[in-house]
Amino acid sequence: MKYRLVTLLFLLPFFAMAQERGAGVRLGEPFSLTYKDFFDDYISWELMVGSGGVNGNSYYQRDFENNPPASNAFYIGHSAKKGASIHGRIALHEDITDMFEITEGYLLGYAGIGAQLRSTRVNYTYSQGQVGGPGLVPRTEERSNIDFGPELFGGAEYYFSEAPISVFAEVGFFLELLDRVGHIKGQGGIGVRYLF
Repeated sequence: MKYRLVTLLFLLPFFAMAQERGAGVRLGEPFSLTYKDFFDDYISWELMVGSGGVNGNSYYQRDFENNPPASNAFYIGHSAKKGASIHGRIALHEDITDMFEITEGYLLGYAGIGAQLRSTRVNYTYSQGQVGGPGLVPRTEERSNIDFGPELFGGAEYYFSEAPISVFAEVGFFLELLDRVGHIKGQGGIGVRYLF
């Protein structure tokens, strides 16, 4: 009995320092369901699954022109649909509660890196031959646009003292390495997590 009590007293501080894991939703780019847990007091890992937005019009036009379905294919237009987005991330946290003189709950600032995989469905409309020529019928081609690369991000997360909830806001950048090397996409979002 004595050893159990000593062991419990020894382990109690470690349980008290651990951050809580949480699951929730992130609104923004990309829209995601999020699960976050901590390796220790200051390092977290996160998994996000959701739906990423589409890139700008010139992105898909350039993609078509760099890889046309035929040598005499001329781009007319396109439509793009949101696809799936999966992220794995690690972040370093710092308690910034005192900096903002917060008296209830606590605020953590964080910054980190991650990897992101995104997909988009693109339906191209094009012509074979000169646009507006006699008897030319527009053609269509559907493609999958897969993007993969690292992301950098930073933000802040507020943990309520009276409720098992946290809210967060963050911004970041995604650097494409697969499909179009070097393309940078700005991202950001706000969200809420239930802590358990």
